Amino acid sequence: MTDGLKSLSRRQVREFDRLAIEQWGVPGVVLMENAGRGATDAIEDFFGGATGKSIAVISGVGNNGGDGFVIARHLHLRGASIRVFVVGDTAKMTADASTNFAILKPLEIDVHHLASEEIPNLSETLRGFDLIVDALGGTGISGPLRGDLAIAVAQINAAGKPIVAIDIPTGLDCDTGVAHEPTIKARLTVTFAARKIGFDVPGASDYTGKVVVADIGVPVNTKRDE
Repeated sequence: MTDGLKSLSRRQVREFDRLAIEQWGVPGVVLMENAGRGATDAIEDFFGGATGKSIAVISGVGNNGGDGFVIARHLHLRGASIRVFVVGDTAKMTADASTNFAILKPLEIDVHHLASEEIPNLSETLRGFDLIVDALGGTGISGPLRGDLAIAVAQINAAGKPIVAIDIPTGLDCDTGVAHEPTIKARLTVTFAARKIGFDVPGASDYTGKVVVADIGVPVNTKRDE
């Protein structure tokens, strides 16, 4: 864990990812693997292990969703009962997310693609789980959520179960810390490489809960451009 590093903006997060791939030569799929494994460690530390727990992983189709697929795999291998719910058009899934999504099938992890008409009733299903992992949207989201994504976030909160946000609670602005409603209200946020600037804004902690920074295996340059 690297909790002592400075906070990063949305632009710096993108630059960090670019440098990790281009300068350090770490493929995006490896960064995703490291992130997911680090998040799994943090989840186990915070909630007292995974064995025997029933966990719902709610993933989008971007790289944040890909992190969720990695987490689902590792939690499954550590003895949790996992169900993955996918929100969004799988035809638009990023390449790295698609790679990790495909790995779920041979492991026989239960995966359900949520149709739009199912999402308004998602909270009823989620009440049957011990824990929910929010891997819907990452630091790139700004402004109010819309459509299925907004409904899914509201339903996750309504389930009344402990939530772990991956990288950032979906709906919380990385730079401003503004939480346009609905925004995930997490008990734990596992963020990657460094804290995000928005976490330090008054009121943001109501949505992040405890923040743990997971190391994803490459150096972090936290110097900000003037």
